[in-house]
Amino acid sequence: MRRVNKDERTRIGFTLNGRAVAGDAESRMLLTDFLRHVVGATGTHVGCEHGVCGCCTVLIDGAAVRGCLTLAVQAEGRAVTTIEALASPDGSLNALQQAFQRHHALQCGFCTPGILMSFTDYLARNPHPTEDEIREVLSGHLCRCTGYAGIVAAVLAASGGSSQQPSVVTAKAGTQDGASHAGVTGSPLSGG
Repeated sequence: MRRVNKDERTRIGFTLNGRAVAGDAESRMLLTDFLRHVVGATGTHVGCEHGVCGCCTVLIDGAAVRGCLTLAVQAEGRAVTTIEALASPDGSLNALQQAFQRHHALQCGFCTPGILMSFTDYLARNPHPTEDEIREVLSGHLCRCTGYAGIVAAVLAASGGSSQQPSVVTAKAGTQDGASHAGVTGSPLSGG
């Protein structure tokens, strides 16, 4: 990796969704900020800015990374893939996106780009995951709307697993299990 001076802007370039992009970045500029504000790839969302919520997940050289924990200069010369690359040029959704649509796996959609990017990477490495494996990957994402059941069903359907809609998710009163559980059964960590 090249050395950069903390007080200077550095010209960086990489491949974004199959096309070359370049721009100037301060040494401490985050990849999310470079994507959104320098090259205009606004599909990558910024949530917690601490690597916890997963909204900013993108692929670098095919591997899922948190864009808010990655410096823009670290992408120099690499291949970055964002949510904008998943649909075909004519706007047709890919199989995973279609499954999300069919299984009501999104509501507000804020977390959806990051979740789709994580599963794009994961399904490339493990094309037929179990429900427990899906929940493990999903445990790295916070979704405040869906209760996760539709997301699990969508990934199962996209991977050729059961495409049946899971049972209704119910709230657990008084849970203190933490934010990843979202206080509901059917959350990624609760297993049910």
